[in-house]
Amino acid sequence: MSRANLILRLMAIGAVIIGVAGLFAYAAGWLRPRALTPARIADTFELVSGLHPGVRRNHAKGVCVSGHFDSNGQGVALSKASIFQPGRTPVIGRFSLSGGQPYAADAPDTVRGMGILFKLRDGEEWRTAMINLPVFPVRTPQAFNEQLLATRPDRTTGKPDPAKVTAFVARYPESAPAMQLIRSRPISSGFENSTFNSVNAFRFINAVGARLSVRWSMVPAQPFAPPSTSDSGPAAKNYLFDALIASIHRRPLEWRLVVTIAQPHDPTDDATIPWPADRPHVDVGTLTIDRVESDDTSPARDINFDPLLLPNGIAASADPLLSARSAVYSQSFTRREGEAKEPSAVSPAETAR
Repeated sequence: MSRANLILRLMAIGAVIIGVAGLFAYAAGWLRPRALTPARIADTFELVSGLHPGVRRNHAKGVCVSGHFDSNGQGVALSKASIFQPGRTPVIGRFSLSGGQPYAADAPDTVRGMGILFKLRDGEEWRTAMINLPVFPVRTPQAFNEQLLATRPDRTTGKPDPAKVTAFVARYPESAPAMQLIRSRPISSGFENSTFNSVNAFRFINAVGARLSVRWSMVPAQPFAPPSTSDSGPAAKNYLFDALIASIHRRPLEWRLVVTIAQPHDPTDDATIPWPADRPHVDVGTLTIDRVESDDTSPARDINFDPLLLPNGIAASADPLLSARSAVYSQSFTRREGEAKEPSAVSPAETAR
């Protein structure tokens, strides 16, 4: 090879490397200083809640669980994912409270989360992170980041600044009806009788290639009960988790996995809008939770419940929150895996009772 050809090849290789580096820099926001990136959203969580090494930036407080899912076969017509074939699938998961403070006291109106990893028989996984809200309060990642800042508790009052909240709603008017719906929902007494919703839309693809837009819910077999209003003194700091742990030790807990099917004009890219109640609902099986562990001892502590880790037969919709959630979850996972672990607020001794 001549010297000139060698120089040209080296220049071409260098150009490719520079181009790839530029793409990474662009994605990370280095070339767009004011761009909203996954790292910046993770930074916002840390700004609002403080830095707590080794724990999730959101849904920091939680307990880990395991059990199984029994498919009844009714989902086969909807999706070719093997999870819907009749039979049993092991699961591992986590119940949690929203927010980045792992030692915050439990409160009835704090958003509750259920993360589940289905270990499919063909080696695939399905991960889903659900919450006990009927809709999500914002439509876009930018609105979510601004909501975190607008609802940050004031250091003096311990409550959000009403002027900032008002300004946020004026900037994102679609959030007002969503927040009203969230405030008007009935709140159950605990995790064990909460309904958990995917909130975001997804797409099911069946064996003949037909596609359906869907959302799903985990509907509890445990009967609904409102939070206690008895005046028996201050509640224990972990009372919601303590009640969940006691319930699992008494008997396995069950939820029905119910899939809601959209009609053609139902929005699939806006999680603030509920679908009409008359949409078809299909009960595709039963989730059973029969074991509980502390974050300190369970492998679920290190599971990233990425909503885009989907099996063949389930795909993402165009909802912009999905890709943002996936990216921020990854950012949170990377950060906490490089940090020393703080002990969980719900200890191994507490989950062993």
